[in-house]
Amino acid sequence: LSKLEPGHLTIDDIVFKIGPRINAAGRMESTGHLAVELLVAEDDKTALEAGRKINDSNNERKRIDREVTKAAIEKVQSGDALSQKNATIVYNPKWNKGVIGIVASRLVEAFYKPAIVLTKSSNGLVTGSARSIGEFNIYDAIERCENILVNFGGHQYAAGLTLREEDLPEFAARVDKYVSDHRPAETKTPVEEIDARLDFKQITPRFFRLLKMFQPFGPGNASPVFETDNVYDSGNGRKVGPAGQHLKLDLIEESMPYHRIPAIGFNMSSYYPHIKEGNPIDVCYSIVENYYRGTSSIQLRIHDIHTRDVMD
Repeated sequence: LSKLEPGHLTIDDIVFKIGPRINAAGRMESTGHLAVELLVAEDDKTALEAGRKINDSNNERKRIDREVTKAAIEKVQSGDALSQKNATIVYNPKWNKGVIGIVASRLVEAFYKPAIVLTKSSNGLVTGSARSIGEFNIYDAIERCENILVNFGGHQYAAGLTLREEDLPEFAARVDKYVSDHRPAETKTPVEEIDARLDFKQITPRFFRLLKMFQPFGPGNASPVFETDNVYDSGNGRKVGPAGQHLKLDLIEESMPYHRIPAIGFNMSSYYPHIKEGNPIDVCYSIVENYYRGTSSIQLRIHDIHTRDVMD
């Protein structure tokens, strides 16, 4: 169901294909039990039946995620957010509770500010999910509002909370002020830590085999991030994804026009018009394995793009 080939499973497959499907079951209120049924299934038929329903839930979750993210960003852009100066705080009583954490992360990516997304739960209270940025402690900001919260919990980077609807304006004002007073200056500009600069000719199968010896990557052992400057798309670049939100590129360096390296940039389609015109870009990326129909190849997963003019 995840379109993976038996006998060839990577950390990325678990993180990006299997994990999100299992998580989706818990996010959609009517299917949470299916994750348990799948994981304790004693035969293939039972597992496949639960798996199909979970897969359908994941597709529905992605659809709702896109819709709520679009609506949340429009609220901010139209000035209809509860807060948008120092923190991004948005509320809609009809949004699906299961995706508000994901949407909060999307707002952090879009506006580079701590974000809180709120909706109304079945008990009439407002429930929210918060995501932080850099080293700013979002939990401390929420804790300062303890006297107007019904409950809350979490940690420095993510938190959840419940409050009464009439307390929303006070809550938003307090959080925004706390962020203004306590957010470190160095977290106000997006920064991508680069481990090394590479030429594409250095990205060889042997180099990639050495990188894989450091796996598994994750918290505490981040995947190395590299930078290559002044590269171009070969002309085959395109937008991909259900809403055309991702970039699929074949990148080349001017000094090596026949050496192409495929690359994927998630949620980076805004760069497509610049790249399509043949303009150069600088890219930072991690190097991953792309396995398709029995063939393994090296792919770049783009973290950030810096656009250049032709004369740069």
